[in-house]
Amino acid sequence: MVRLAIISDTHVPSREPAIPDWVRETCENADHVVHAGDFDSSETLETVREFSPELTAVAGNVDPPTLDLPEVATLELGGVTFVVTHGSGPLDGYRNRVVGTVERTAQRDAVGICGHTHEVMDETVRGVRLLNPGTATGAAPAIEATMYVAEVADGGLSVELRDGPQ
Repeated sequence: MVRLAIISDTHVPSREPAIPDWVRETCENADHVVHAGDFDSSETLETVREFSPELTAVAGNVDPPTLDLPEVATLELGGVTFVVTHGSGPLDGYRNRVVGTVERTAQRDAVGICGHTHEVMDETVRGVRLLNPGTATGAAPAIEATMYVAEVADGGLSVELRDGPQ
């Protein structure tokens, strides 16, 4: 079994001063961390790298180009393929845009991990499961910090939403 921490939209330092300790600790205790973009700064990317055992990360719409992150990343864990993208662009058409990225990127069924909206989502759209962990810092317009913790094994995936110290 692989334990996966899924975070996004940290927005440190422009909207929030720091990543909450409970998010850091949850990530430290995972086997792999996914960040779906909008770190906000190179310092925040380095901080996330420091507390992540392994990290897969993509660029968000506010990330400086100097972070040198891909717009889309693919990850295979425990028999499940994940396609990670921020989902940048207008909110209208967001789900279909993310699904399109997953469909163009994956060779077979995949789970899409996305960010951008700061709203938690676990939905299936056009046969693709989409996971948006919200914002790991509670950055506006969100009202609380959220993230997902997933367990992946033998092609199976279970996902739990976390929204504060556990």
